Amino acid sequence: MRKSQLIYQYVRRNGPVSKQDIVFGLKLSLPTVSNNLQYLMELGVVETPTKIENTGGRNAVAYAGASQARIAIGIYLTKNHMTAVSVDLNGQVIVKEKVRTRFNLEDEEYLKKIGELVESVKRQTDVSDEQLLGVGIAVQSLVSEDGEDVTYGMTLNFTGATRKRIAKYVPYRNRLFHDSEMSGHAEAWIDGTLKNAFYLSLNNSVGGSVIIDNKMYVGDTLKSGEIGHTLVVREGGEQCYCGRYGCFDTVCRATKLDEYTDGNLEEFFELLEQGDKKAAEMWDTYLNELAIGIHNIRMLFDSKVIIGGYIGAYIEEHLEELAKRVDARSPFTKEKAMDYILPCKYKVESAAAGAALNYIDDFFESI
Repeated sequence: MRKSQLIYQYVRRNGPVSKQDIVFGLKLSLPTVSNNLQYLMELGVVETPTKIENTGGRNAVAYAGASQARIAIGIYLTKNHMTAVSVDLNGQVIVKEKVRTRFNLEDEEYLKKIGELVESVKRQTDVSDEQLLGVGIAVQSLVSEDGEDVTYGMTLNFTGATRKRIAKYVPYRNRLFHDSEMSGHAEAWIDGTLKNAFYLSLNNSVGGSVIIDNKMYVGDTLKSGEIGHTLVVREGGEQCYCGRYGCFDTVCRATKLDEYTDGNLEEFFELLEQGDKKAAEMWDTYLNELAIGIHNIRMLFDSKVIIGGYIGAYIEEHLEELAKRVDARSPFTKEKAMDYILPCKYKVESAAAGAALNYIDDFFESI
């Protein structure tokens, strides 16, 4: 990592800091720190918003990261919605906008809505074209390594779709990303202490991503983490969108719960909290299936398991009960599931945010 990057990241994570703080923290010379700070200020990513009080003399200049000097936009396309977020250099979501619309890449008006949503979020964030690093588009599919093509889009039947078609009305740098991988990426990004983990994405379809040494592991053919297509029901299982029967997706997708409340997951958990008998029975069944999935993940990876997606936003208060069911299946009685099952930290549109963060990463590399 170049010295300019080291200094920038130190200031971004620890600011406001003085030059002496940076010298001592990074063990660099004062001239090196001074020259690089000047460069970073000219770039606009470091600012001096305050002074640091010094009782022994005049106050020192304090340096901090200018978090909105650059932003990226992420958009997530699902069956009935498209959501866009703007993300700053600290990984924080600035603006979020969600539009209800039926996924249809054959409809020119749908494609125009994608462009309009990007422009709306850009306008609300109040950034110039120069400040916008790019637009990441998260989709419910596997995508090619270069982000140009949908290689497996059975969830919404759009295998073979291209970035050029999807982003027809997006006049900024853009590329496609796999949604589950991006949710895991967002989680690893926001929690720099996370080492090894499996991110379990429980949305209207079930997916996952593998994090090793705080980096994404995508596998030999970019299919790592496809936990939704592991076989969990050997006989009499429901048909999955992939055409097979008994996939994990069929028992743990979010729609298994919100089908009771006409697609409103928040209402389902409200009913559960109120003691609704039907909701409680459905949740009991769901937790049993989820516990089996988590047990299998733990046996394979021996890592943290992060519960994310739509269900992840509600799981925290149910973790203890879930952990008990996982423990009941484990042959290793001394370890406890509460020590390795975690609720997701990135609860706000993680797939869209993760897609945007790729452009933040690219920018950091360029400093």
